[in-house]
Amino acid sequence: MSNKAVINTENAPAAIGPYSQAIKSGNTVYISGQIPLDPETMEMVSDAFEAQAHQVFTNLSAVCREAAGSLQDIVKLNLYLTDLDNFAVVNQVMETFFSAPYPARAAVGVKSLPKGSLLEAEAVMVIGD
Repeated sequence: MSNKAVINTENAPAAIGPYSQAIKSGNTVYISGQIPLDPETMEMVSDAFEAQAHQVFTNLSAVCREAAGSLQDIVKLNLYLTDLDNFAVVNQVMETFFSAPYPARAAVGVKSLPKGSLLEAEAVMVIGD
């Protein structure tokens, strides 16, 4: 018997490959990378980094809610940026979505991301007991 459940919501972009939006195992939820796609159109929300960051965290939040949690339940957050000069902006945007205690986090500079995104975020969330 598997202790693995697929988490899927129409309020976040559909998977663009052979993966799930998230997988719940026990009280831990592993959330796949979210990029700044509008879930209704599956198009990038903007070319502007700040707008993309807002959409990434909005998408991440939608997946958290579907798994009966919230951004505040995230214990580990990995960010991938195509330009680390946007580090300060992503910090400012994060402060509008998260409050202390903040999750553990990594920010990694990468050459490129799917669909030309400037930012991607993946997370691990722990819910319940």
